Amino acid sequence: MIQTKLIPRTTEAHEPPMLIKNLLAQSLKYEPQREIVYRDLFRMNYVEFNRRVRQLANTLTDLGVGPGDTVAVFDWDSHRYLECFFGVTSIGAILHTVNVRLSPAQILYTMNHAQDKVVLIHEDFLPILNAIKDQITTVDTYVLLSDKVYADPNAGGDVPAGFSGEYEALVKGASDQYEFPDFDENTWATTFYTTGTTGNPKGVYFSHRQLFMHTMGLLTYIIGYEAMSFKGSSDVYMPITPMFHVHAWGFPFLATMMSAKQVYPGRYEPELLLKLLITEGVTLSHCVPTIMNMLVNSPAAQKYRENLSRWKVLIGGSALTKGLAKAAMDLGITISQGYGMSETAPVTAIVYLNEQEKQLPIDEQIDLRTRAGRVSPFVEMRLMDDDGNFVPHDGQSLGEIVVKCPWATQGYYNDPERAAELWKGGWLHTGDVASITPDYWVMIADRTKDVIKTGGEWVSSLDMEDALSQVEGVAESAVVGLPDDRWGERPHALIVQKPGFNLTADSIKAGLQAKVEQGELHKWYVPDRIVFVPEIPKTSVGKIDKKKIRSEMKDLILGTVV
Repeated sequence: MIQTKLIPRTTEAHEPPMLIKNLLAQSLKYEPQREIVYRDLFRMNYVEFNRRVRQLANTLTDLGVGPGDTVAVFDWDSHRYLECFFGVTSIGAILHTVNVRLSPAQILYTMNHAQDKVVLIHEDFLPILNAIKDQITTVDTYVLLSDKVYADPNAGGDVPAGFSGEYEALVKGASDQYEFPDFDENTWATTFYTTGTTGNPKGVYFSHRQLFMHTMGLLTYIIGYEAMSFKGSSDVYMPITPMFHVHAWGFPFLATMMSAKQVYPGRYEPELLLKLLITEGVTLSHCVPTIMNMLVNSPAAQKYRENLSRWKVLIGGSALTKGLAKAAMDLGITISQGYGMSETAPVTAIVYLNEQEKQLPIDEQIDLRTRAGRVSPFVEMRLMDDDGNFVPHDGQSLGEIVVKCPWATQGYYNDPERAAELWKGGWLHTGDVASITPDYWVMIADRTKDVIKTGGEWVSSLDMEDALSQVEGVAESAVVGLPDDRWGERPHALIVQKPGFNLTADSIKAGLQAKVEQGELHKWYVPDRIVFVPEIPKTSVGKIDKKKIRSEMKDLILGTVV
């Protein structure tokens, strides 16, 4: 380490820590009259929001929550969840955003592993709790979250046994005076659990400093460089990514700091999402391809197409195909892709079109918008081969993406072995294979476990899915490699077709083969078998579940051609 000269410190000088409470404080400075909206049930301005956050802090303190304790939340995307992002963390407690789409057994594991002390749970998830409650070991009490109280204030009076009360009643009954303290910026702020291919879910965790810096990274790229052109004065934010999934990609922290108008849709319903888009003037969202596919194929999308031209959507979680991008852009939606993972909080790249690229024809823009993005500010990203050597950024050479950034998790809670594997060699290993161009464009080839090795060639399942997405009548597709005695592996595809189409495996293969003969596709990109299915298996966060496809659907794929 080099020798440097440090700035002299004095006991009187104040060096403010990077804390989540300081993001919240900005929301009252400039546009406190802007609104936070929950479905068609509740709305408030930032003055009331700040008051309610302080009341939540007092409520939690009254329930025995102190610094270092863990508070778990089961909820749809809501204003209550947003209040917890700030109210739980700013008293020095840890927010556990529970993935409600995990199995009950996995949820039980995460709650006991995180040592949850107080649980805030929406009434819709009570059946999950009732199935595992007797096996939960650390929880002292529960708080009911109910939507009924917004129509009838008396509706929340009937709370289950063992609950301390209903959220609205407890918050409204608490004092609105609370002075959030200063503490070390490296204090643990949040935790959530991410599933892998083997073993129990892994506990990812983040400090106040990491979430503060992630917000600054978004601020720089989204607002400073205008990668998504998000202006608090004219833009309205609505997440369509669950708030349990990496803090809704960190955007609620940014939107709150900017006192932008925010809309929280609760449970995702296509008609309501589109209604909120129109009535509340939503201009910025983020979601996984599954949700966007559902929206663009909804009959209501055609009805509202004239109102979608202001909507900007960031896609992540899974690859954005050219077919889906074109369908969205045909509706007037400005769509782009981003890249990251749970362990990176998550954003490490977002599509950024420079002045020259913005002038390109739409078809050429789609090629860029479906890339993983350009490397985000403050992120160091490299490519590494199997021997730990760096791979050149020439847009052709492939390697595993490894990163360093101020907001990457330090590891997995109480799991030093997998944490050491994550940070092997001092770089966070993503498990994604990609190329990077000299001008910082990231192009994902595949997950390391999903790349198909056939006849000595590495074939990207993502590229194959992208080709299938451009076949008229294909709504969704998934491609996996399965063992083959001659070639090692061969690609097999699952297809969901759009209503009104009568596709066949032979017609799809013929169309792909024509592109091969024209030099547009590699010869290996025609799948051996194509199976039509009503839906593609998905993970708890809406990604294509290729592990499940390979295991549970192996017999179907190998035994059936439709």
